[in-house]
Amino acid sequence: MHGQGGWGRHGWGEQRGGGRGRRRVFDGGELRLVLLKLISEQPRHGYDLIREIEERTGGAYAPSPGVIYPTLTLLEDMGLIDEEKSEGAKKLFSITKAGEDHLNERREEVDALFARLAEMGAMRARTEAAPVRRAMGNLKSVLQNRLAEEEVDIDLLHQVAALIDEAAQKIERLK
Repeated sequence: MHGQGGWGRHGWGEQRGGGRGRRRVFDGGELRLVLLKLISEQPRHGYDLIREIEERTGGAYAPSPGVIYPTLTLLEDMGLIDEEKSEGAKKLFSITKAGEDHLNERREEVDALFARLAEMGAMRARTEAAPVRRAMGNLKSVLQNRLAEEEVDIDLLHQVAALIDEAAQKIERLK
């Protein structure tokens, strides 16, 4: 199941995107630590965890239920979380003493993982500008159409590259 999430070297992990260019956001061990830390903050159920991760990344990443729920089962099997009695069908999980000890032993790694979540959110905020995305899409379309023509010579390619380089330099100098 490589490339689709699922059991890998470290257990359950999650992939971003669809098709080409998928990459793991967290390996299984990292995702277990993220979920354990979130549960240590307050008892949570699976959907709460998905929503909280999505919120902390500014919408850049939301793990799928197909990754969250097996990971919660694994954490429970490891004795790191327990299911609490709750209303309705949703399972509410809380951290155990063993879970707290595990988090304390891995404090630096947990801090680094939450810094990564925050950076994903900050990067998303920096790149969220709709006009810039529209202009980038427009440039991509124009380049694909123009360069797909049969009679593209090397001089035209150099002119296009020079224009793109000039635009990049101007953007770098913006204050």
